Amino acid sequence: MKTLIKTGLSILCVWAGTAWGAPITFNTALPVHEGGYVLREQFIYMKIADDPTPAQRDMRVSGVMSVLGYGVTSDFALFGMLPWFNKRLDMTMGGEALTRRESGVGDLTVQGRYTAFQRDTPGRTLRIAPFLGVKAPTGEEDARDGFGRLPPAVQPGSGSWDALGGAVVTWQTLDLQIDGQAGYQASREAKGFQPGNVLRIDASLQYRLWPRNLGADVPAFLYGVLEASLAHSARDRIGGADDPNSGGTTLSITPGLQYVTRKWIVEAGIQIPLNQHLNGTALRNDYVITTGFRINF
Repeated sequence: MKTLIKTGLSILCVWAGTAWGAPITFNTALPVHEGGYVLREQFIYMKIADDPTPAQRDMRVSGVMSVLGYGVTSDFALFGMLPWFNKRLDMTMGGEALTRRESGVGDLTVQGRYTAFQRDTPGRTLRIAPFLGVKAPTGEEDARDGFGRLPPAVQPGSGSWDALGGAVVTWQTLDLQIDGQAGYQASREAKGFQPGNVLRIDASLQYRLWPRNLGADVPAFLYGVLEASLAHSARDRIGGADDPNSGGTTLSITPGLQYVTRKWIVEAGIQIPLNQHLNGTALRNDYVITTGFRINF
């Protein structure tokens, strides 16, 4: 679920008045123009069903990430992201099938990003932008069903105030763009549960597939996208003790496509784990499908 939060704050930036590709699963260092807004809606479907235990746990998460960005100055931008989740966990307990599910608004994340370095030359730019943010406990964290309180993974919210920060670098030419990001999210305890802190390192390549030759009358662009993500999560803590069946390291790739115009972008991608080294019986990801659009105004 912590991956979804990062995904929701991904391609929210445009280089004023010009159409460019952007990462699908994380941030770019390109700015939102001063006084301008960027609205993004991203639709996500996640399957987490690789269970090494006899419980045959099968978790499905669908959601909508609504994000609004505002260019405070030419160098500083603010972003707010509010997700909505529909979560379902199927499992076997005592030889009987059991389903636990919940839907609702998740936690609000507010993030500020500042362009600390930029170097522009004809046809290319290099930018470095640190970011800081906070996640507020706006989602329900004490939802219950007929079996009692739902497990933390099925709750829409976390109940805790969490901090996140990092930096993103973007190098862009007329034909391609390369982005890299390092980010860290520190979580706090709520209701006796504390999710493990997460370190992420991401890279993205966007390459213009069409048109091959640029001209004055080109209305739009098609970009091919290939991204890689390395995420390490510390063990969760329950009642002050480490959960041995949580945390670990996952390496994933995300191939995708983006159709880009001057005012809007539509995109689709699928994140596939290449290697998962998780602790104990932690449930493993199968894939994450992402589609969405972005409008700047």
